[in-house]
Amino acid sequence: MADGEQGFGTRAIHAGQRPDPTSGAVMTPIYQTSTYVQDAVGEPRGGHEYARVTNPTRGALEGNLASLEAGRHGAAFASGMAAIEAVVKGVLSRGDHVVCGANVYGGTDRLFRTVWSRFGLDFTYVDTSDVDALSDAMRPETRLVHVETPTNPMMGLSDLRACAEVTHDGDALLMVDNTFATPYLQRPLTMGADLVVHSTTKYLNGHSDVVGGAVVTDDDGIAEELRYQQKAAGAVPGPMDCWLVLRGTKTLHARMRAHCENAGRIAEHLAEHPEIEEVFYPGLPDHPQHELARRQMDGFGGMITVETGSADRARRLAEGTRVFALAESLGGVESLVSVPAAMTHASVPEEKRRAIGLTDGLVRLSVGIEDPDDLEEDLDRALASL
Repeated sequence: MADGEQGFGTRAIHAGQRPDPTSGAVMTPIYQTSTYVQDAVGEPRGGHEYARVTNPTRGALEGNLASLEAGRHGAAFASGMAAIEAVVKGVLSRGDHVVCGANVYGGTDRLFRTVWSRFGLDFTYVDTSDVDALSDAMRPETRLVHVETPTNPMMGLSDLRACAEVTHDGDALLMVDNTFATPYLQRPLTMGADLVVHSTTKYLNGHSDVVGGAVVTDDDGIAEELRYQQKAAGAVPGPMDCWLVLRGTKTLHARMRAHCENAGRIAEHLAEHPEIEEVFYPGLPDHPQHELARRQMDGFGGMITVETGSADRARRLAEGTRVFALAESLGGVESLVSVPAAMTHASVPEEKRRAIGLTDGLVRLSVGIEDPDDLEEDLDRALASL
């Protein structure tokens, strides 16, 4: 069968890779080189000239990620933020307008609000779960719509098919940050998105030992622009980083099943806990977009956000766990806990945090794949201190 006809797990392990033709190595080698020999002037052997432009290990990762996202082209970058910036530089020009979700990762908000707004781009922030609000925000000069679903950290969902329709009616491109869901649970390109971005640092790598990013697209022209950005700006990952992410994607399907199972159990447990005021998790029936999650996703993910009621209670919960490690980031096999207002979203202005419901009392849980009994006991112990 062709790669596109094979199951997700098979593609996770094999797509983009073949045994090394020189040694027969099953695992893709780490091509730790900066340059490549040329057989004659302007005739590089194997098509590789310089490692900023191409690297065989990076190429294997890019092919693997493209297959998992049901896309044709993948481009790897040194971080998730570098991936988003490559899109901005590749498809936008001075005077263009961008519509961005009001609740996105704090680093994305910071990049748009404090960096790219100084270079002649205009940004409007809306709740993209409200299709009418998205439609109202579109302008003749809108060129890009950026959506996170589920959002970080409020776990809000946007209807990707509806967002794509509104975006394309306005002759703009739809970019979806699929970091929380991963392609195992959600494939935005199949629902009309033009670009999918990832922090490969998170679930795709899954082991908290690398920083990286990626963009996947079906569009040949956009892909060429992304390759140009890799060459011109050079924000590319090294071969070891690519190899680590490639190692991670091989177990993505197995890990995500465990993340989803554990998170679902923890969410239900916390929803009944007297010390927790509210639980934000798409898998709970009372989540406002639960039915959309059932239609659009193949599972509900490993991320949970809870409302504790105050900054002090949030701090005591986050500092009181023993199995959940107090740290930024997410998506690793180990469970992590953070306080978004003071950590991942501290750079977001307070009034903006308030407007989207991001209170000082929120605690975000990245539920790992440990024994769920131990995770419940750990949270119960910390909550008892409140």
